[in-house]
Amino acid sequence: MASKLQAFWNHPAGPKTIHFWAPTFKWGISIANIADFAKPPEKISYPQQIAVACTGVVWSRYSMVITPKNWNLFSVNVAMAGTGLYQLSRKIRKDYFPDDEKEAAAAASLEG
Repeated sequence: MASKLQAFWNHPAGPKTIHFWAPTFKWGISIANIADFAKPPEKISYPQQIAVACTGVVWSRYSMVITPKNWNLFSVNVAMAGTGLYQLSRKIRKDYFPDDEKEAAAAASLEG
């Protein structure tokens, strides 16, 4: 166990480097985005979520082509891409595919 901990500590992307701490703190963006799942879709910003999703996609790819591979960077960016795409899907569904039940109820109240 001690040798694995020492290997982690001395890794080129380990806790003694910025290559560890930058992605670790970047988790805050994904966690905040997950917390925003509870917010109504009207409050979602297209530019913000496009930036989060694109950042996640681009840096996920980058983290796999650099040496040494930085799995912390990869995982946080996959999370960013996933949460950004999910938030965008919520906003698009709200803006372009309104709930059919709500439309039917609104039409019925106008007719009745």
